[in-house]
Amino acid sequence: MLLTRWPMLTSPLKLVVITGSIREDRFGPVVEEWFARQVARRTDLEADRVDLAEAGLPARLTRKPPSEVRALQPRLESADAFVLVTPEYNHGYPASLKAAIDWFSAEWRTKPVGFVSYGGRSGGIRAVEQLRQVFAELHATTVRDAVSIHDAWDEFDDDGRPLDPEGAAQAANVLLDQLVWWGLALREARRTRPYVA
Repeated sequence: MLLTRWPMLTSPLKLVVITGSIREDRFGPVVEEWFARQVARRTDLEADRVDLAEAGLPARLTRKPPSEVRALQPRLESADAFVLVTPEYNHGYPASLKAAIDWFSAEWRTKPVGFVSYGGRSGGIRAVEQLRQVFAELHATTVRDAVSIHDAWDEFDDDGRPLDPEGAAQAANVLLDQLVWWGLALREARRTRPYVA
């Protein structure tokens, strides 16, 4: 069943979903795949899925992004909203995600950002709290509600489906509803008046 709470929406909002971990043994693709299925059920959003493991992030950081990473620029620039799928590593978020965020600036500005985090008992919430500070500096708006998956490895079956599909879907839809509200409001604001940084 396709869902939308915004029947007057003329064109879907473009949502860029970013998988932040690049580790070989990462769990992020399982979480991102489930979340992408939630987005696909809606008519008010169109997803562009970015996996940083495939973005050509270099082993060493440079002042300017290498050409492979620069290819992300038009995808980020055209976004109306973002969702970051992030684990929590040592009470923080992955260095790969920080590098990808820092290589861009205007692309994030005046756009809403949501989070789907996963981890052990904390469910990644400490990573999200740090990311909120980073995006405030970039003049992005983070939405209040997030999806937090505690002990994530025990919450999905072997086919990548949540053991509590209704609860997980409800959390995803609350996040997506907030992103759509902010995405519409900020898209209209960007069209009608310049932002003062």
